[in-house]
Amino acid sequence: MKELTHFINGKHVKGTSGRFADVYNPATGEIQAKVPLATPDEMNAAIAAAAEAQPAWAATNPQRRARVMMKFAALIETHMDELAEMLSREHGKTLPDARGDVQRGLEVVEVCMGAPALLKGEYMNDGGPGIDLYSMRQPLGVVAGITPFNFPAMIPLWKMAPALVCGNAMILKPSERVPSTALRLAELAQEAGLPDGVLQVVNGDKEAVDTILDNETIQGVGFVGSTPIAQYIYGRACSNGKRAQCFGGAKNHMIIMPDADLDKAADALVGAGFGAAGERCMAISVAVPVGQKTADALIERLIPRVEALKVGPYTAGEDVDYGPVITAAAKQRIEGLVNSGVEQGANLVVDGRDFSLQGYEDGYFVGPSLFDNVTKDMDIYKEEIFGPVLSTVRAETYEEALDLVITNNYGNGTAIFTADGDTARDFANKVNVGMVGINFPIPVPLSYFTFGGWKKSAFGDLNQYGPDALRFYTKTKTVTARWFSGIKEGGEFHFKAMD
Repeated sequence: MKELTHFINGKHVKGTSGRFADVYNPATGEIQAKVPLATPDEMNAAIAAAAEAQPAWAATNPQRRARVMMKFAALIETHMDELAEMLSREHGKTLPDARGDVQRGLEVVEVCMGAPALLKGEYMNDGGPGIDLYSMRQPLGVVAGITPFNFPAMIPLWKMAPALVCGNAMILKPSERVPSTALRLAELAQEAGLPDGVLQVVNGDKEAVDTILDNETIQGVGFVGSTPIAQYIYGRACSNGKRAQCFGGAKNHMIIMPDADLDKAADALVGAGFGAAGERCMAISVAVPVGQKTADALIERLIPRVEALKVGPYTAGEDVDYGPVITAAAKQRIEGLVNSGVEQGANLVVDGRDFSLQGYEDGYFVGPSLFDNVTKDMDIYKEEIFGPVLSTVRAETYEEALDLVITNNYGNGTAIFTADGDTARDFANKVNVGMVGINFPIPVPLSYFTFGGWKKSAFGDLNQYGPDALRFYTKTKTVTARWFSGIKEGGEFHFKAMD
């Protein structure tokens, strides 16, 4: 049995706690490795090592830090296939999806190459009589990233690249379900020229997380996961005086107007709803067709598309649409929610509960399910399913559809499909959601913008990546300077304040 490690001070270090978590292959249900779970003492030691390494890294000029990002990006691209295969083996994603996971993280690293231009302060000459003012952006110090299982490369890179290029040291605590990709990325960052101790990967569970939240050295915490845990981490971090940006769950709606191209809308819903087995915080899980005629025509198009989805292991080739969900517990929960939808009166038009894959009977595969006539009081509408299940809520009017999105507790992403620019503009202006797609089903912004939800999908004032990330990982210092004039008398300078 393979035993994984932590990555501390530039090298792999065995865990000393004696506690381990099993790392599964979701396609087979087999344990493929064990990952150590750090004790508070181990975590605190890693934080202390990061604190020792951080000042020298902060003193490295921004252009040289950006050069490390350049080399890091080149190494990620060189090792793309290796990283994707490693990611698929632990997560279950198809290889194209895994490569996309790495690619979206790589794009943030690429933006960080230009960080020196974004780290500049401001300057005012003669802000007062003989007074100059200027500001500077300085790193927080030691920060932490706590990342989820569903994007083993992308989200760690979203955290580490901006934090590091700003001059911070980082403690990365990846999901114990998918630790290998983060460990490999740490190796590549080291190869790119990152000094020992500036990036530490420490594996662990809640005990490790609580140690991060309570350690006085940690100045900022970034988290992605479920809403209850996001609220917990945000509250505990803030109460301990730390900056925190915590991103939680989602319930993303896509409105389909009567004038929409229904074939394009159906294709978009299938990709956005079932890609990555629905284990995405930006997945579309609720389709909202406007008008009965639109709804009937949309369901007619969706059924054959959903039934034709190919489910299988990543090793089956690139024509597989999605793979298994992450754990047996996740599979059981998803199928339980599908059962509840049937019991509560929704129309299950495509049933994925009895899906079985020959040769992979012990894998965590869930067939695609499509519901029609879902209502707001049903569990499948209220809860984030995080699986390959698409619910259809019929709306009579645009206003009714818009109200569904506005009154939902979550506000991560939403989309509208329409041929009417005025309707699209009205939707974008009125909807209280952080990321909006117009004829675009998964509106994840490009890496030089910024990613973040509203309402119970996000806690904290600043978003992930883009300019917001550099603001989050730095603090502003403003200097007010006045120099006194000198008059030379008898070989000596005498100073007086300027009027």
